[in-house]
Order: sequence, then C-alpha cells, then structure tokens
Amino acid sequence: MEKTHGRRGEVVTVPVHGLPAYLSVGMEVQVVPPNLRGPRTLVVTSCDQGKTGQLVAFRGILNIADASELVGKTLLVSKDCLPEDFPLHDRERLLGRTVVDVAAGEVGVIEEVLVSPAHDVWVCRGARGETLVPVIADMVVSLAEEGPIEVALPEGLLEEG
Repeated sequence: MEKTHGRRGEVVTVPVHGLPAYLSVGMEVQVVPPNLRGPRTLVVTSCDQGKTGQLVAFRGILNIADASELVGKTLLVSKDCLPEDFPLHDRERLLGRTVVDVAAGEVGVIEEVLVSPAHDVWVCRGARGETLVPVIADMVVSLAEEGPIEVALPEGLLEEG
C-alpha cells in the first residue's frame, strides 16, 4: 500500500507487476509481512478507483493511525478471488509467449503488457514488426498454460509481413 487517506482509515492501494486493480467489497486479503500485533487478515468494506490507485477501507481499520500500520505492506488475495479473465493480465505468464492469429498466422512475441482503464494491450514484436493487440476476451481464442496464444484479430490490425 502506498499511503493513508482521510480520517476513516482508508488507504491507497497500488497494483504490482503491471496488474490492474482487483480489490472489491467483501474481498478478504492477507497482509504481508504481518505485524506482530494487529490484524493479519482484512476484509474490504469500500473500494473506489482514484488517480493513483484504489482508495480502500477495511473492516476494523477505523482511523489514520490504524491505516498507517499498513503503509508499505503487500496485500495478497486467494486465487478464488481473482476474476476469471486473470490469465489475460498475468504478465509473468504472458511475457515471451508467441501470439498467433487464427487467420494470418504468427503475430509476434509478447514483449510488454500495457495496462489501460479500458483494457490491456499486448505489445508483440515479430516478422510483421510491432503489433499492438487489444486484450479483449472475444479476441482471445485460447490461452493454454504453455505454447502459443491464439487470437482472432479484426481485419486491418496486422501489418502485412
């Protein structure tokens, strides 16, 4: 967490590893590293998107003094809490993977994942040069644990290679 905010004990959380913000009301999080005293597990009671991250309130964190104990900590969530489309945003799983269009063939290798409010964008480089692939669930045909990622890109998105 980055900083405290307000008098109700809210904190600004910032996603790591290029992931979008995933916290939501009711989600249980683990605080790492844990304090010797104080809560180790927190429940999100409110969550709003701010300019620099999510403004989050937790059950039992009632004032700025309580919230200041969380600054610099990492919040972990259970895999069960992650959205179904999480693999589409998992940089560690995506970087270095080959993207193949079902009609046009190889697009390139994912070298970067850009995070935007609308959707992520995979920056692929290959024989066609640089291709920016919008990460929209309808375009991703298959995303296995390993091997190429199949996509169905709209006509005109790819440069002729």
